[in-house]
Amino acid sequence: MSEFLWRGLGLVAPMRARVLGLPPEGVTGISIDTRTLQRGELFFAIKGDRTDGHDYVAAAFERGAAAAVVDEAHADALKHLGTLYIVHDVLKGLEGLGRAARQRSRARIIAVTGSVGKTSTKEMLRKVLSDAGPTHASDKSFNNHWGVPLTLARLPEKARFAIFEIGMNHAGEITPLVDMVRPHVALVTTVAPVHLEHFVNVEAIAEAKAEIFSGIVKGGVAIVNRDIDTFPILESAAKASPAAYVLSFGESIAAEAHLVKFGPEETFSRVSARALGQDVRFELGAPGRHMAINALGVLLAARAVGLDYAAIAASLAAVAPAQGRGARETLQLDRDNPNSRVLLIDESYNANPASMRAAIDLLGAAGVSREGRRIAVVGDMLELGPGGPALHAALKDDLLRNGIDLVFAAGPLSRHLFDALPPEKQGAWAETAAALEPLVAEALRPGDAVMVKGSNGSKLHALAAGLKTRFAVAETQKIGV
Repeated sequence: MSEFLWRGLGLVAPMRARVLGLPPEGVTGISIDTRTLQRGELFFAIKGDRTDGHDYVAAAFERGAAAAVVDEAHADALKHLGTLYIVHDVLKGLEGLGRAARQRSRARIIAVTGSVGKTSTKEMLRKVLSDAGPTHASDKSFNNHWGVPLTLARLPEKARFAIFEIGMNHAGEITPLVDMVRPHVALVTTVAPVHLEHFVNVEAIAEAKAEIFSGIVKGGVAIVNRDIDTFPILESAAKASPAAYVLSFGESIAAEAHLVKFGPEETFSRVSARALGQDVRFELGAPGRHMAINALGVLLAARAVGLDYAAIAASLAAVAPAQGRGARETLQLDRDNPNSRVLLIDESYNANPASMRAAIDLLGAAGVSREGRRIAVVGDMLELGPGGPALHAALKDDLLRNGIDLVFAAGPLSRHLFDALPPEKQGAWAETAAALEPLVAEALRPGDAVMVKGSNGSKLHALAAGLKTRFAVAETQKIGV
């Protein structure tokens, strides 16, 4: 018999539910998606922007759901399908279960936010903490109003550590989420001009990110990037929070964990740092100075929950990339010619000015053959407000500084960057990623290194996938951003 995540009767009080049918002895997991639901799980019929989970309750039971959580309005029509937990509001029921999971948990909990790097930092923490004990963490980027309570509701009672990614598009969105999570440690990776269409300036974004400190348990630890211009805003909010300690990381010598020496290699980094009065050296299994900086935040967070530096360093060396966040794959242009290889750096999961610059830096450091070229394929960076065109055009300097040979661009905003480039750097521009893909494929030559990046809405991930399908994947390198 599988170990239960929740006992059947134990679900009633947290969700303020009534049960129709025979309650299961227990449920083995929580699901909001019938495509991934496993037998024995509890299905929540969440209503989203495009779909209503109540339309999929029948499919959930067909896949073996132990029970489903539905609202009063749908209960009568669905009662014949199986056991129902009936609530006034399904999302509120999920939040209630999440709060109950947090209340019963003895795990040391870390919350992560930031304009850039929160998912990669969460995944670094997942690797480090998992090596030390049972660890629970957000799936993918489950960091919003349903993703956070879902991750909480899935928190096993026996977990030793838990990591929650918390995101936002508007001011006030982080506060209710961190109030549910109540972390022992809260970390802000950075603040950058992201979602500017919803904020008057970057300082307002910093104030919204600083909401994460409001939920820290009394005596907890706040960790902040000291290198950013908005550090004083974050530090002030952290000091006004229940946190007993406010620590910082970065290149600044004033940071409690600061970078002393950075040794970039093509597929990893060598890092020397000074952390809380100790010299620390480690290899990081991912290239890029920005990753090394975030690793210092991870160092402080892991130390705050009881790990020693030797264990942390050993785990950081084995960090692997998240999908679309810098994984490197070697493509073969001609299946019959093993020498016709191209390096693909897949950075296609989302983009903003800060992460785009970091990806361009990585491409600039990528090794190419004597005849090979460094090629950037970029898509629109969305949600930047009226300054979007100028922020795109400004990337020209980063491309030139890194010696990028050729640029392909997709989307109306990226046109501003494309037009700002010297003619010899212009590969091609197209309205969409789909229209750009064959132009990129035709231009590739053996020995090239090509980096693909854009906001999710620009669909550069489909272009990257198309290149992988079009050309045989010779090998995958376990490195990432």
